[in-house]
Amino acid sequence: MGTLSVLSAANGEARGADGAANGDRGALGPGGVAIADAMSAPARLVGEVGRAVLADVDTLLFDCDGVLWRGEAAVSGAAAALGRLAAAGKRLYYVTNNSGRTRAAYTEKLRRLGFPPAEPRHIFSSAFCAARYLREALPPGAAAYVLGSPALAAELEAVGIPHLGPGPAALPGPAPADWVQAPLDPTVRAVLVGFDEHFSYAKLCQALRYLMRGGPDCLLVGTNRDHRLPLEGGAAIPGTGCLVKAVETAAQREAFIVGKPNRFMFDCVASEFDVDPGRTIMVGDRLDTDILMGNDCHLTTLLTLTGVTTLDEVRGHQDSDCPARHRLVPDYYVDSIADLLQVLGE
Repeated sequence: MGTLSVLSAANGEARGADGAANGDRGALGPGGVAIADAMSAPARLVGEVGRAVLADVDTLLFDCDGVLWRGEAAVSGAAAALGRLAAAGKRLYYVTNNSGRTRAAYTEKLRRLGFPPAEPRHIFSSAFCAARYLREALPPGAAAYVLGSPALAAELEAVGIPHLGPGPAALPGPAPADWVQAPLDPTVRAVLVGFDEHFSYAKLCQALRYLMRGGPDCLLVGTNRDHRLPLEGGAAIPGTGCLVKAVETAAQREAFIVGKPNRFMFDCVASEFDVDPGRTIMVGDRLDTDILMGNDCHLTTLLTLTGVTTLDEVRGHQDSDCPARHRLVPDYYVDSIADLLQVLGE
């Protein structure tokens, strides 16, 4: 397919609240098997229905954290399930809002945890997609001020975008008058916000100064809006969305978000591979990112319960009178991706 257009992202935001996320349900699968409909969804992906659904798709998009692994440990049976899918000829791609790893690092982690071999081009992280967006949106030679990780900087370097900002930063003096007189790089035409363990008031000041100097000509881009990152044992840490919101609040403008649920991430996949939405499954553990993007892009959506979402949350959205909440309801669910082994006939 052709080169991805930035305009496709700008003009392809999620469908309005009056659009039914699951409006294409109710069809018959192979052999006349009834596929989930809006009244019965989500259905458990098991048995004959599961086999019919998988037989009718050729591509699966996987979120990673909470779906394939938790921390540094693979979800039990997940690697074997993906191995069976690959052996059955399914194409496997990985879409993640995590901007803290390069695509090469993701392929190495997949290998280390026993998943089928993957190439960097099969990985679509928010860091890679942000670099791709800026490559098209910025004029030649323009640089980005980055609040983010070394991985985010590496993805920018890979596509030839100059950058500055990663790492710790200190205020350039004791008083506000000193802070607003620190030098600004004349080539910066974008502020990019990802997960940044070194996020500070000093960086927030610099980001605001670049955005005020450039006005609308200085882009404000965020990798994702995930507000909280769950850890083992019920703990959590603030997510990238908190940092994006801080910059948006200071700048009094909204960032363009490249990660899920924005369809830009799916458009990145579709620009590289011949993906038919009608034959593609989006697999994820978060309703407001994975499932919403899948529904808005007319993909079949599959929720796994190994991450942050419970069935009670799904039913709450399904039973709501709010059409926007219906867009968060998946077509199917499994307790774990390992359940696909039974569907595939282990």
